[in-house]
Order: sequence, then structure tokens, then C-alpha cells
Amino acid sequence: MKIWGRDNSTNVRKVLWCAEELGLQYEHVPAGGAFGVVSTPEFRALNPNGLVPCLQDGSLVLWESNAIVRYLARQYGSGGFAAADARTWAIADKWMDWASLSFAVPFRDLFWNMVRCTPETRDETAMLRGQEQCAGLMKVADEALAQRPWLSGETLGIGDIPLGCIAYAWFNMPIERPDLPALESWYDRLSQRETYRKAVMTELT
Repeated sequence: MKIWGRDNSTNVRKVLWCAEELGLQYEHVPAGGAFGVVSTPEFRALNPNGLVPCLQDGSLVLWESNAIVRYLARQYGSGGFAAADARTWAIADKWMDWASLSFAVPFRDLFWNMVRCTPETRDETAMLRGQEQCAGLMKVADEALAQRPWLSGETLGIGDIPLGCIAYAWFNMPIERPDLPALESWYDRLSQRETYRKAVMTELT
């Protein structure tokens, strides 16, 4: 198994974290950003979009981070990563797509300007708008986590992975955050997991 992608990418972190939770043996191939690779004919033969992450598992090639996470869980999962019924899968799927789609624009506006731009080149309006919108979305997750320990249900699962990767940046950027105790408790539990520390808690760049 090979996982292509740069480890400072939120989407690549999803896949690396899932693989670590499942105890999979894999080769991580740095690609994208400063690593290049994604424009080469060899990589484009795997993913014509030229984006990361990309998974090779035997003869199977997948791109799109959520699709990869779902495949790994269904193929290799156990415990919370191997739901026994469609209802439990659907709940986790809901949170996966909610985090990935709802945060796409506001998190990009916040993260890009706060982390990847210099103070002189920041779009302050976009950054503050993104911060406000992300705060509102985090409140939605906080309300859910006040009712159960994990977004996936009673145990950690794929529904926690997309927001877990976003939450790392959210809690480590120098920004004001609303007081969301259930969300903070959930993030603290994630931070205690060696799998999360290894795959997600890398430098924010």
C-alpha cells in the first residue's frame, strides 16, 4: 500500500490518520506542494487530477480523501471503523461530508491567510469572515458532542476524521475561539491518541 501526499495537507492527514488507526502497513510517498511529483506523467496516470492524496492498494487506485477513508474502513476496519449496520455508517458519513463540505471555503479563507500568508499579504476581511463562519460550524459539532463522545457515535470512527484534522489547526492557530467545552474535550481525547499525534499533529505550514 502507498499513500501519496504531503503531510501538511488536511486531506492527506485524513488518510494517514485512518491508516494509523487501522494499524495498516503502508509507504508514505511525499507529493504535492514543495515536493512536486503531481505533475509527472507517472503520477497523472494514477490521478489525472494531479491532486493528493492518492492511494495505491494492490491494483486499486483511489483519489478523494473521504472515498479513501471509507474504503480503508470498509476493507480493513474494526471496532468503530467497521459499523455493523447502515444506520451507524450513515451517521458517520453525514459528519464526514458535513465537515469536508461546510468548512471548505471558510477554513480555506482562515487558514490560508493566517498560516500561509505574511501579515502584509493577508486578506483580513476574508480571514475574519472565515474565522466567524468556522466558529459557527464548530458550535454545531459542539452541540452534537455534548450528546455523545464521538461524532461517529459511542466510539471513534470515520465520522470524526475530517473534523479532527481541521480541529488541529483550529486549536493551534493564534485566533480567538468561542468556549465550546464538548468540542474541546473531544479534541483533548484525540490529542492523547498516538495515531492522531503521528498523522495529524505535524507542523502547520
